[in-house]
Amino acid sequence: MVRYIRRAAALCLVLLVALLVNAARVMVFEAGSLDDNPANRRIAIDRYAKPRGEIVVDGKPVTGSRDSGQQLRWERTYRQGPLYAPLTGYASQTYGTTLVEHAEDGILAGTDPMLAPLPLWDDLTRGRRPGGDVVTTIRAPLQEAAFRGLDGKRGAVVAIEPSSGRILALVSSPSYDPGVLSGTGRGVKDAWRRLNASPNQPMLNRALRQTYPPGSTFKIVTAAAALDAGVVRDVEAPTDTPEPFVLPGTRQVLPNEATGCGDASLASAIQWSCNTVMAGLGVKVGLTGMVDAAERFGFNDTGLQVPSWVARSNFDRAMSPDQLALSSIGQFDTTATPLQMAMVAAAVANNGEIAHPYLVDRTTTSRGTTVDRTGRRSYRQAMNPATAMQLQRLMVRAVEEGTGTNAAIPGARVGGKTGTAQHGFGNTGTPYAWFIAWAQADDAAQPAVAVAVVVEDAEASRTDISGGGSAAPIAKAVMEEALRLEAEARNP
Repeated sequence: MVRYIRRAAALCLVLLVALLVNAARVMVFEAGSLDDNPANRRIAIDRYAKPRGEIVVDGKPVTGSRDSGQQLRWERTYRQGPLYAPLTGYASQTYGTTLVEHAEDGILAGTDPMLAPLPLWDDLTRGRRPGGDVVTTIRAPLQEAAFRGLDGKRGAVVAIEPSSGRILALVSSPSYDPGVLSGTGRGVKDAWRRLNASPNQPMLNRALRQTYPPGSTFKIVTAAAALDAGVVRDVEAPTDTPEPFVLPGTRQVLPNEATGCGDASLASAIQWSCNTVMAGLGVKVGLTGMVDAAERFGFNDTGLQVPSWVARSNFDRAMSPDQLALSSIGQFDTTATPLQMAMVAAAVANNGEIAHPYLVDRTTTSRGTTVDRTGRRSYRQAMNPATAMQLQRLMVRAVEEGTGTNAAIPGARVGGKTGTAQHGFGNTGTPYAWFIAWAQADDAAQPAVAVAVVVEDAEASRTDISGGGSAAPIAKAVMEEALRLEAEARNP
C-alpha cells in the first residue's frame, strides 16, 4: 500500500514540475509572441484601462482622457485640437498614433521602462505605470499667432530658437480635431473617411512632411555657397551677370521680376531677389559645391527627427548646367519642408551653425519627476561664421529697403528673404508665397527666433500672391510674439 502511495506522490510531483515548466514557458519564453498576437485583445484592454499621460504646452496640458465606459475604457481628448494637431497628432483606438503621440507613445501609455522604479520591474511584475507627461518646446502665443495668420489657408509656419534648436511654433493649415478619431465605432470611421477624402488634406502635416519648391528663399543657400567658395569676395561688387541671362546650353532666357539686375552685386540680388545673378552664381560654384552647401543646411537628409520624422528636402546630386542654374534659385527639382527653410534662416541668425531642432523639452512621470531631457546638440555647420555675418547684413537690408519691408519690427533687427515659387505644368499653378526671417531685439545679445512661412493660397491670383505680401505679415506676427516673450523673460 505504501509503495502505491509513493508512486502516486512521485507522479503528482512530475505533473507539478511539468505544470511549472509549461507555465514558465508561456509566461516567460512565449510572453512576447503572445503579446504581439493580433487575436490577444487583453493587450488593447490593458492599454486603455488607464488614462493616457498628457502633452504639455507652456505648462498646460493640451490633451486629456475621457472615460467611455466601454471595454476599451479611456479615450483621448484634445483641448484646442486643430491648433495643436500638427504637434500632437492623434492617439486613436482604431487607427493608432501619429506625431508626438506616436514618438513618445511609451511614456504617454505608461509602458516605457524608464517610468519603472527599478530596472526590469515591469517585466517581472507584468505591471504598468501611470502614463507619463511630455513637455514640449512650443510657446502658445507664437503658435496662436501663426494659426491666426494662416486663417485656414493652405500652408505652414515653423518658428525655431536659433541658439538652441527649440521649435517654438509648428502650424499646418487647414487643420483638424484629432479627438474625432479617438474611439471606436461608425462615427470614428466616418470621420476618418471624411478627413482623408478632403481635397484640402487637413491631416497632412505641411510643416514637417510636405515639401515645396522654395523659390527665392533658397537664394540664401546659394549666396552662402558663393561666399564660402570664394566665388564672391565683395558683396557690393558687380557679379558680371548679363541680362538677359540665357540658361547654359539652351536658348531659354531666365526672367527677373525685379529691374536693374544686370551685372548686379550679390547685395542687390538678395535685396531685390534677382534670379539671373543667383542662377549665375550657382553655375559658377558648380554642382559639387552647390550639393555640398545644400547638404550642410540639411537637404537630402533622410534621418531627421524632431522626434517625429521629417520628410527629406531635396537638392539633386546630378544635374546639367541649366538645371543647376534653376535649382540655385529654388526651382527645377529643389524642394524643401517649411522646417528645412526655418533651419536655413536659423543658420544665418546663429553665425552659421544649425542647432538640432526638437519639439520635446523633457518627459516626466505622472508625478512630475523628470525621466529624460533633450539637450542642445549641434546639427550642422552650414557656413563659415564670417559668411553668416555678411548674410545677416544682406537679409536686414532686404527687410529695411527691399522686398521684405512688411516684416519690419520697430525696436528689432529683422533679416528676411521673400520667395514666390513657381510650380505646376509649365509653371501655370498659383505660385507658393514664402518668407524666411529671423529677429533680434535691439538690446538682446542674440536673435530670439527664426521663422519660415509658406502659403499655398490656391484662391489667390498669380499677380496678388508674393512672399512679401502674403507670408511676411504672418512671420512678423510670430516674431513679435517671440520678442515680447523674450523681453518679459529678461525683465520680469
